[in-house]
Amino acid sequence: MNREEFKTSLAQNEPPDGLSAPLQALWWDAKQDWTRAHALVDELETTGGMAVHAYLHRKGGQPSNADYWYERAGRRFYQPTLEEEWQALVEGLLSGTDEG
Repeated sequence: MNREEFKTSLAQNEPPDGLSAPLQALWWDAKQDWTRAHALVDELETTGGMAVHAYLHRKGGQPSNADYWYERAGRRFYQPTLEEEWQALVEGLLSGTDEG
């Protein structure tokens, strides 16, 4: 699956089969369901899971919590637009650059 296919799948009611938990979280986030997205990565101890967790807390207006998760993921509290960060996370997880 590539980024365009991932974005096209947002027209469906459920995420495609076979997506990792971090990708499912980003899928639900794009569907405006922050709570469901957060539940998928809340206790996920992978680099990709922690990076998505950080993004969700940043989006949720909790910068100190986001900073904690960025640090756990080995990342700086980088501040591109939320859309740019979402796209970078999706691309990294789909390509295997980020560990799911």
